[in-house]
Amino acid sequence: MALFGALLSLPCPAGAQGLLPYTVAGDAIPEPLTGTRGDAARGRALVVDRSSTCILCHSGPFPEQAFQGDVAPNLSGSGRRWSVGQLRLRLVDASRLNATTIMPSYYRVDGLTRVGTSWRGKPILSAEQIEDIVAYLATLRD
Repeated sequence: MALFGALLSLPCPAGAQGLLPYTVAGDAIPEPLTGTRGDAARGRALVVDRSSTCILCHSGPFPEQAFQGDVAPNLSGSGRRWSVGQLRLRLVDASRLNATTIMPSYYRVDGLTRVGTSWRGKPILSAEQIEDIVAYLATLRD
């Protein structure tokens, strides 16, 4: 376990694509990518918007969305199961925790091989959007 923590406790420098730098500590990114907390209302809007892809795989407390995914964990209780930093890492780059995950790396551009032409060299979500979604998921305690 010590090796796992040591491997993940590395800074992630900003890339040529303009990604903001962050530091992974264990299984989390403890500090906000933007330096400030996100907005939970904007985060909820992103989660239920199919363009963010969250509800294509996840379900949760979104009664206005009739069709929700069932291949990934239900997002209800996310804020109880994971810390804000753990949620942040799962959104930024879930493959750091599970190399075989099907969850996209929403704030990563390097080392990816199956990326659509229009998304090459760009993160799926901005740092601000990541923080907004983290802020919302942290409110899901039930």
